Amino acid sequence: MNQANLIILVLFYSRHGATRKLAELIAQGIESVPGCDARLRTVPAVSTVTEATAPEVPAEGAPYVELDDLTECAGLALGSPTRFGNMASAMKYFWDGTAAQWLSGALAGKPACVFTSTGSLHGGQETTLLSMMIPLFHHGLMVLGLPYTNPELMTTSSGGTPYGASHWSGLDGAKSITEDEKRLAIALGKRLAETAVKLRSA
Repeated sequence: MNQANLIILVLFYSRHGATRKLAELIAQGIESVPGCDARLRTVPAVSTVTEATAPEVPAEGAPYVELDDLTECAGLALGSPTRFGNMASAMKYFWDGTAAQWLSGALAGKPACVFTSTGSLHGGQETTLLSMMIPLFHHGLMVLGLPYTNPELMTTSSGGTPYGASHWSGLDGAKSITEDEKRLAIALGKRLAETAVKLRSA
């Protein structure tokens, strides 16, 4: 990673891998923009057992996010699977602990986007994306969507919305990401990074 490059944080939660795959495609789009590096981070699961704690380092995959990641990033892509039309509790729990960053305005003025995966085709992709936007607006982030200049928005038969990238993973999570979903996720990452570059140079 070039230290002079802009860091774009790709923060996600994934139980079965579908949201993680979208995160990796968004990171691919980010890193297609010269001067930008993607930083993939996740959040620990929330346990119903109050004494349970997550390991300090995940067994595999992206490291856990730290609050400094929010301060250091020039842009943010936020992803979560759908839980009854809302973001997963693990992601909500993380954002509930960002009051200090809200008070300091650490994220104000930075570009952001959102992405999700669902087990069923009409399982709340759009409402989940909208639910993730709410804390971002409170933090002063500038939320980006996908414009209809991306023709895949008119041809997709699974995921992909103007509110953000999405994927229909199936109840068992076994559905592969379609070509339309893939192109839209990469386009979203690219748009986020290009916006971060423009804002930095303005």
